[in-house]
Amino acid sequence: MEDKITKISEIKVEIGMNENHLPIDMKWSASDGGIENAQAKALFLALWDSNEKNTMKIDLWTKDMSVEEMKQFFHQTLLSLSDTFEKATGEKNITDDLRDYCHHFADKMNILPEE
Repeated sequence: MEDKITKISEIKVEIGMNENHLPIDMKWSASDGGIENAQAKALFLALWDSNEKNTMKIDLWTKDMSVEEMKQFFHQTLLSLSDTFEKATGEKNITDDLRDYCHHFADKMNILPEE
């Protein structure tokens, strides 16, 4: 069976910058998600370039993003990466290790929920 494109989905990110080219406003939209111009304070985008065998990335955050928010953003992103890696590869042992590290990270950053 031949794969052919039957639908196009668009994810759009708009970055508003100040005179020093620092991000001060971020909005994103996702055509399939029903999201239009939702506010964001940070973004990590990673794309695999199969020709270069390298990751192309963009990481941006607004000046309003607090250090506490960045700690939580990193923690949640690392957890999401472990879920994605397990789903894509089935490598449960290493993803369990990564989740253990995420717990260690959260502990060191003092962002664990209070029990």
